[in-house]
Amino acid sequence: MARLLSLIVLCALPSLVVPIHNSSTGGCAIIRPPRDGGIRYRGLTQEQIRSVQILPVDYEIEYICRGNRVIVGPKVRKCLPNGTWTDMMQTSTCLLLCPRVWTSLENGRVAAKPPGPPVEGTVLHYSCHAGFILEGRNISHCTKLGKWDAPKPTCLYDRNYTGKKKLYIGALFPMSGGWPGGQACMPSAQMALDLVNNRTDILPDYELELIHYDSMCDPGEATKLLYDLLYTEPIKIVLMPGCSGVSTLVAEAARMWNLIVLSYGSSSPALSNRQRFPTFFRTHPSATLHNPTRVQLFQKWKWTRIATIQQTTEVFTSTLDDLEQRVKEAGIEISVRQSFLTDPAVAVKNLKRQDARIIVGLFYETEARKVFCEVFKEKLYGKKYVWFLIGWYADNWFKIKDPSINCTVENMTEAVEGHVTTEIVMLNPETVRGVSNMTSQEFIGALMSRLGGKNPEETGGFQEAPLAYDAVWALALALNKTVEPLKAKGRRLEDFNYNNHDITSEIYRALNTSSFEGVSGHVVFDAQGSRMAMTLIEQLQGGSYKKIGYYDSSQKNLSWFGNDVWIGGAPPADRTVVIEEYRFLSQKLFAAVSVFAGLGILLGIVCLTFNIYNGNVRYIQNSQPYLNNMTAAGCMMALAAVFPLGIDGHHVHRSQFPVVCQFRLWLLGLGFSLAYGSMFTKIWWVHTLFTKKDEKKEKKKQHLEPWKLYATVGVLLAIDFLSLMIWQIVDPLHIMVEKFTKEAPKADLDVKIQPLLEHCSSEKMNTWLGVVYGYKGLLLLLGIFLAYETKSVSTEKINDHRAVGMAIYNVAVLCLITAPVTMILSSQQDASFAFASLAIVFSAYITLVVLFVPKMRRLITRGEWQSEQQDTLKTGSSTNNNDEEKSRQLERENRELQKIIQEKEERVSALRNQLAERQALRNRRRPSAGQNQNHNVPPPSSQPDSKSLLPPPGYPSTDNHSLPPSFSNSSNLYPADSKMSRNHCHNSQIPLLYK
Repeated sequence: MARLLSLIVLCALPSLVVPIHNSSTGGCAIIRPPRDGGIRYRGLTQEQIRSVQILPVDYEIEYICRGNRVIVGPKVRKCLPNGTWTDMMQTSTCLLLCPRVWTSLENGRVAAKPPGPPVEGTVLHYSCHAGFILEGRNISHCTKLGKWDAPKPTCLYDRNYTGKKKLYIGALFPMSGGWPGGQACMPSAQMALDLVNNRTDILPDYELELIHYDSMCDPGEATKLLYDLLYTEPIKIVLMPGCSGVSTLVAEAARMWNLIVLSYGSSSPALSNRQRFPTFFRTHPSATLHNPTRVQLFQKWKWTRIATIQQTTEVFTSTLDDLEQRVKEAGIEISVRQSFLTDPAVAVKNLKRQDARIIVGLFYETEARKVFCEVFKEKLYGKKYVWFLIGWYADNWFKIKDPSINCTVENMTEAVEGHVTTEIVMLNPETVRGVSNMTSQEFIGALMSRLGGKNPEETGGFQEAPLAYDAVWALALALNKTVEPLKAKGRRLEDFNYNNHDITSEIYRALNTSSFEGVSGHVVFDAQGSRMAMTLIEQLQGGSYKKIGYYDSSQKNLSWFGNDVWIGGAPPADRTVVIEEYRFLSQKLFAAVSVFAGLGILLGIVCLTFNIYNGNVRYIQNSQPYLNNMTAAGCMMALAAVFPLGIDGHHVHRSQFPVVCQFRLWLLGLGFSLAYGSMFTKIWWVHTLFTKKDEKKEKKKQHLEPWKLYATVGVLLAIDFLSLMIWQIVDPLHIMVEKFTKEAPKADLDVKIQPLLEHCSSEKMNTWLGVVYGYKGLLLLLGIFLAYETKSVSTEKINDHRAVGMAIYNVAVLCLITAPVTMILSSQQDASFAFASLAIVFSAYITLVVLFVPKMRRLITRGEWQSEQQDTLKTGSSTNNNDEEKSRQLERENRELQKIIQEKEERVSALRNQLAERQALRNRRRPSAGQNQNHNVPPPSSQPDSKSLLPPPGYPSTDNHSLPPSFSNSSNLYPADSKMSRNHCHNSQIPLLYK
């Protein structure tokens, strides 16, 4: 077992093995463990221990013992550079431990030799307090078997004793740590004890004695000390802790020992819980007493927004919870709440980022220096900021050099200037002699003499010293008050033990009814055992604290001196003043675009007037003038939408803005449907009628009825009207204000500019825009497709469809680009308006120019101002004035002519063959003899006679009367002498004829 204990390993440190094995110089040899014990080698495995002979410098070993044995002597040894272990002159042994109960004696004292744990060889010497007699042996030895050689003695009350009996107070004074309040509070309490013990009217038969330890303001350390206080004689009748964390621990444990706890330096609001701490009292008011004063100051300076930063401890968390409740009731908002454990850097940065101005800081003094070092780095001080701190720091707390921060005293002084503290009034401002027959100023003088001339600013707890002084007096008066009630019950204070409920109850009642004048003011406890007091308000001015007022929370009375000083001349604002500034459309841009829109409307009126006036002209009639009128009206409506599109809060009141939004929507929506719908209808019907088979085309040409065109436009308008009506009823447009990033003004002012922009919007704006854009987008794409498909079609019924197609191209491209771009640029009012309005203007201009300007030019240049009836009377044929009709007529006649020519060529070829056959037959009939006479006979004519060229019976005649009217003189194609050849009838003549 001893071998196993010697090989215990806490953690693995492989890097340690290398220098151990390689160390030939320096280091310490392994030593033997004590008897009944072993050695813990830190960082070595069992295999390494077996092979190692030398341990490196600074290596530590730890002795351990078996069973209930304890180590006596040095428990840890360290290897020195000279090759030896520390404290080798002292032996470490493992000895049996005797029962500790023998080491305490009720109403007596126990002295152990040698001092330390009761192990083999320890000798205990017993003695009783004054007024008690020892019964039993006064000495006891701890044997090698771990037992005492004599029973434990007792101290019995000596009824014949006439001297003073001692009552012991167990106190924990933090002489160091987060709040070293014991430095001044312990001398103050001792001074009070001396005065009480010298008084003959207070506890004349008793003497109070203080047994104290340094808790270092650490609950962990206090736990150990509390154990020593409770389990070490003599019995303590009352416990007096300091620091909220330590008091919480002590007060929660004291109920198990029936002990009263009276604290002089605990401010945690959590200690006011009577169910959790039933025997707790404190002369230091609760930290929540600061909060009514803070709220009063917030209201005085008209602040409605604050921020907080706290150290993560129970006292500050409870205080902040109470503050949050109080400010909520006062209508004040806590906008930022930050906390930290040890490093406040991140919390301070968050305060800066979230524009905290009025900041309440809750932390101990040591952490306060860390906080304000970060405050200096983040520039979170000056005329724009006010810090509220706890007032129980030392007066020069920010000048104390702290190695945990990297800020100079000058930096700290600059950062803390102007902060406000709220502090419980701990020293009576009035010259009144209290129960101790001492004024507050006399008390300060006496305390200064006890401190030996130490600087009060550098002495922890100097401000709380009056509270410790009055705490002793409150306890003494309460104990004095219990003497007679206990005597009536046959009890005495000296009979107190940890199981006696009666004496504890009497002390509790006496403390609960305490009321006297002390050096800290009037001492009285509320139902929760907390001190009730006034609050002092101070401000750091020029590096020193100045009193600027008092606040009595019980009377809700603020006494103000009016000497507060502010860096900026007045209390700062609780937030950055935000000036809302609406962004309006550039009036120059609006005016310029409005001029273009107005000119466009004027152009639309001219085009509409022209189209109506010349509605009887055949050329105008063949362009479906009523649809063109709709297009012109739609363009004018779209152009009119430019005006409400540029109207914003600069022109109309906010209450009228939704009406402007409706005008925008209806004018633009119906204008688009009317203008684009009429053009789409034209191109749709052209595609429907003139891109079919030839046999169907001729039939459908005869059945293009105008009402069908108007019905199509009506359907498109009805769809738009219905969708807009549903939108307006279900989800009407309203004002939506867009907020932008705050901007700093050019001047050095503590304000921010909040740019705002008004939009027309609805609850489901994206859904409605998606529906409208989807529907319109499909129409635009379909229009582009139809325009492309019909680009080569010619028709007399709609003679301007090519111009319509060109307009559709331009409108579609502009709309498809403008819609997404305006959505992206919606936050830039000028760019969005310019893009949208110019797209409307250009679309309208292009449409009007493309559709109407060519018609005007034709009628003006050719003088075709006659109506259809006038044109018919003048020429006899209405088609002669129509180039398109002539073109189609010529095409048909050209095809007929080609067919006739082909037939003629075939006939000529057949006649030539007949002529050749006849000529050959004649030659065969002539006798060969007659060949000699051929020179006397004229040669046969190479031209056949006219009769031989006549077509056979039944063959259609080719005279002039059988030809089309336009070819009535087509006989000129043949020679006058009826000579005809393929060259004369070549197809090359057909293009010439067409021309």
